[in-house]
Amino acid sequence: MNAFDRKVRGLTGAGLSTRAIETLQVNVGLRCNQRCTHCHVDASPRRTECMTRKTMRQVLAAARKMKPRLVDITGGAPELNPDLRWFVSALRRDGHPVQVRTNLTILLEPGMENMIQFYKRRGVKLVASFPCYMRPEVDNVRGRGVFKKSLEALRRLNAAGYGKEPGLVLDLVFNPEKDFLPAPQAELEKEYRDELGKLGISFNGLLTITNMPVGRFLEHLRRNGSEKSYMRLLRSTFNPDTLGKLMCLSQIDVGWDGTIYDCDFNLACDLPARFPSRPQRKPLISDFEPGIDGRRAVVTGDHCFGCTAGSGSSCGGALEK
Repeated sequence: MNAFDRKVRGLTGAGLSTRAIETLQVNVGLRCNQRCTHCHVDASPRRTECMTRKTMRQVLAAARKMKPRLVDITGGAPELNPDLRWFVSALRRDGHPVQVRTNLTILLEPGMENMIQFYKRRGVKLVASFPCYMRPEVDNVRGRGVFKKSLEALRRLNAAGYGKEPGLVLDLVFNPEKDFLPAPQAELEKEYRDELGKLGISFNGLLTITNMPVGRFLEHLRRNGSEKSYMRLLRSTFNPDTLGKLMCLSQIDVGWDGTIYDCDFNLACDLPARFPSRPQRKPLISDFEPGIDGRRAVVTGDHCFGCTAGSGSSCGGALEK
């Protein structure tokens, strides 16, 4: 039993258990055109892991059974999966609301000239990584020149109607540059809106996400000798009011190879979900049965303190807004 599980059990008398699935998150690959210092899945241009169309078909079959409120596609840079357009089109034909997490700069790469229009025609919601409205912070986290390219991508999205027209939702994502918690989400959103408004850029909402002590951010903490102090920060700011709102309670995450996890952070830690009906087998989306496997105990680790620190954190932003 890890420290997080002990904390939860001490407060509630039981571990975390899932509810009905509302979000089906799908990681379609770990290849990315960037190598960000806070990336929890260690995505980079050198990664080759990529979801095949066969696995995508299995995800589609499972989605038809579970009928999620949202299919949330992530990566890496999802756009670098050659079957992404096929997958999104198939999901939309089945009537599933779809959102894609984009890093913005990928939309400027060769071969992506029509990607924004594709997203627009399919009515895809976009969640765009933009960790600050100031150049030094963005370039420090994501690489030199990324801020300028990100602004250009945002302008192109606005020109297509994203962040402006009904149904073309564009949310931005903030990650702290270093080892501290995000500022209050509403407060930070106002700053973003004021500063980006001066540049003529519009967006719908801002999501603040705490940096999880996993993947490349954990490596960063260890290099700087700050892993213990960061974990103390997360534990000391534990907020019990976030427990009932954690994203792992109402979603599953499908890795690029079809393995099922409770969240993308558990994917990064190689902690697959555990299905009581098949405790000895690797949980695969090809075997998933909502009626049997939908309710289960959540697999946790000490990194889960990141989701319960301060205002809480999830792929949908702060838990207490």
